[in-house]
Amino acid sequence: IDYTGTEPSSPCNKCLNVSWDSTPPCTCTINFTLEHSFESNVFMYYGLSNFYQNHRRYVKSRDDSQLNGDNSSLLNPSKECEPYRTNEDKPIAPCGAIANSMFNDTLELYRIDNDTRTPITLIKKGIAWWTDKNVKFRNPTGDGNNLTALFQGTTKPVNWPKPVYMLDPDPDNNGFINEDFIVWMRTAALPTFRKLYRLIERKNNLQPTLQAGKYSLEIAYNYPVHSFDGRKRMILSTISWMGGKNPFLGIAYITVGSICFFLGVVLLIIHHKYGNRNTSADIPN
Repeated sequence: IDYTGTEPSSPCNKCLNVSWDSTPPCTCTINFTLEHSFESNVFMYYGLSNFYQNHRRYVKSRDDSQLNGDNSSLLNPSKECEPYRTNEDKPIAPCGAIANSMFNDTLELYRIDNDTRTPITLIKKGIAWWTDKNVKFRNPTGDGNNLTALFQGTTKPVNWPKPVYMLDPDPDNNGFINEDFIVWMRTAALPTFRKLYRLIERKNNLQPTLQAGKYSLEIAYNYPVHSFDGRKRMILSTISWMGGKNPFLGIAYITVGSICFFLGVVLLIIHHKYGNRNTSADIPN
């Protein structure tokens, strides 16, 4: 479901030129129909296009020691974070361009049945890699578990509406270990990508996770992409025993295999044409 809003007829067209700190956020609703039921667990992604997370300066613009909870790096971030290292003479936590550009749209899904909207339960934990959640990203340590006190002396990233210790009321999903933040910090290799946003778990084996029918997507539109001709979309997907649908590996294998086959044929021809020549270094009589 593309909800960028570039088309004049789109319900999100009114939000096209939204800014990072719009208060209150612009909201829009897109109705759509599922032609087929989703039987197993459903994965909800947000997708961005024309967003180059693979730019060298962008990829380096972070401080892994700070994200790992190092107290000294918290107040003295790496110079790699410039120009998002400090703001108003205070160190930024988390610093860097990656964190500063974190995706912050809010997506909610509803099922429409006889003009009645029923909210779909979206699970926000369990979307990040285990190694990221438990090894690479840690909150600062100190007396007590009060994140407000632990982050004292720092300031929020420039484009964030609130500081990192207010991302979630759940202490196990707040600060640097917030899973939405962790997912965003794992940069994408291509300019068109999608990242896991929420999980929809199957409740029982008698009914599908999402039945075929009418649904609505309610968006709190905060993330501006129109300035760089980007696109935003929401994707619903399931996985099989082979994993999720991703054509990249298949295309890569076919391409590399075709190149190897072509080079093999060329070398075979060269061998048969020139391989029978006398390679002896002896001077003939």
